[in-house]
Amino acid sequence: MAGSEPSAVKQGLTLPEPALDDNRSHEKRLRDTLGLFYSDPVILPLETTRKLPGLLENGGFDLDTVLVNGPCGWHVADVAQSGKINGVYGLAIDLGSTSVVFYLVNLETGKIIQTISRENPQRQHGEDILDRIMFAGRGGLDILQREALDLINSAIQELTADPGLNPESIYYCTVAGNTTMCHFLLALDPSHICKEPYIPAVNSFDLVRPEELGINMHPQGFIYVLPNVGSYFGGDLLAGILSSGMFHKEEISILVDVGTNAEVVLGNRDWLVACAGAAGPALEGGILSCGMRAQEGAIERIEISPEDLSVKYKTIGDSPARGLCGSAIIDLLAEMFRAGLVDQTGKLMVQRDPQRMRQIQDEWAYVVADESETATGKPVYITQSDIKNLIRSKGAMYTILNVVIQSVGLTFDDIDNFFVAGAFGNYIDPKKAITIGMLPDIPLEKFKGLGNSAGMGAVKVLLDRNSRKELQEICERITYLEMNVRGDFMNQLTGALFLPHTDLSRFPSVKERLGLE
Repeated sequence: MAGSEPSAVKQGLTLPEPALDDNRSHEKRLRDTLGLFYSDPVILPLETTRKLPGLLENGGFDLDTVLVNGPCGWHVADVAQSGKINGVYGLAIDLGSTSVVFYLVNLETGKIIQTISRENPQRQHGEDILDRIMFAGRGGLDILQREALDLINSAIQELTADPGLNPESIYYCTVAGNTTMCHFLLALDPSHICKEPYIPAVNSFDLVRPEELGINMHPQGFIYVLPNVGSYFGGDLLAGILSSGMFHKEEISILVDVGTNAEVVLGNRDWLVACAGAAGPALEGGILSCGMRAQEGAIERIEISPEDLSVKYKTIGDSPARGLCGSAIIDLLAEMFRAGLVDQTGKLMVQRDPQRMRQIQDEWAYVVADESETATGKPVYITQSDIKNLIRSKGAMYTILNVVIQSVGLTFDDIDNFFVAGAFGNYIDPKKAITIGMLPDIPLEKFKGLGNSAGMGAVKVLLDRNSRKELQEICERITYLEMNVRGDFMNQLTGALFLPHTDLSRFPSVKERLGLE
């Protein structure tokens, strides 16, 4: 990243040797030499100064130091003989409610060395984040924190298993997560997040030392948890703003994070308006009968012929089907609607395809892949209840978009860039999302997938220490609209609970393409 300064750096030094006319202490000798490179005073922790006499007297005066950028400037986290510090690494964490993604970053080269994704173990306490908040209120907060920390430490062990690496190679850790997930991680009371007046315990988190949480990394390093702006507007969305660069642009952009929460930011370099609300985990497949994470065997693309109703699908890894991931869920509902397998209310048209329609657990379902095609020997399907949940989630997504646009007197035609982030930001098909009325009917070239913008924002903070200041500036610039108390949100939501919407003039391309009246 040209012109940036990582949050942790290695600095080689040659200290002047002591002499009768230079009887400075070891500490003063190191501090003065660092002053040749850094204009501001550098902090020397006690642990670092304890190492110096032995290093200088036994190994010479050529040293490598690792400096981490802390709350009061640069700290010397480590000091060793020249060539003995193998590398300086950072860990960026996208702390999602469904999945947690870890990025090991070489802070000397700026390269992501390794990425791993793991299921969030907190899911066992509820797919919906509100269920987990209630679990925390019943004495489960320490359990939720321990599950998050154990997962992080396990990932660190895996990421640093290669020769030459160890957990203490990680000097900086950044965490981007929604407001509730960050409260769980830090064992902060989340009980007021979900009830009026929707107040988090903390908006901006100070830097944390690893020992305060028990994270297995260099003990003199720092952990930076990205701030939040409100109960449903967390560090993951701020990371998206940071990684998109929309706050530097003159043209108007909108950022949508598609996940368990529906989160939206609108604006440019002069102003930012944001809103968010619980859309439910249906768009991620979290509560669907055959929903699953985007992993091998997950169906990710679906096409249904409106003529003969034949189904084509693609799975991740081209393996036998196991379930439906987020991008496939949107594809499926759009294709079913296009083929007349559901009506505008989302009701299954059972007689349209009697071969694929069957009753499963006392309700009608549409079978995408039958038992003979799947890896489990069980069908992959979508039920009437699943469709109802999907429509509720997509309706919330569109309504939030519409409310934030209307709040500043704009229309969707005024948008120059439409950034789509979240778990499947790079995989969602905007045309299919428009078909079901989840995203507005605007030219497809305006849509830009950001992929995991939360993770990329966390990486950016590692690679550019000035990003922490930018995040605070973004927080101060944002006007936050609380969806849960807006009457216009609930009024408009009713109209969005249809495919694509009760007002078809909002979706002219869908109306024309599908011949809707």
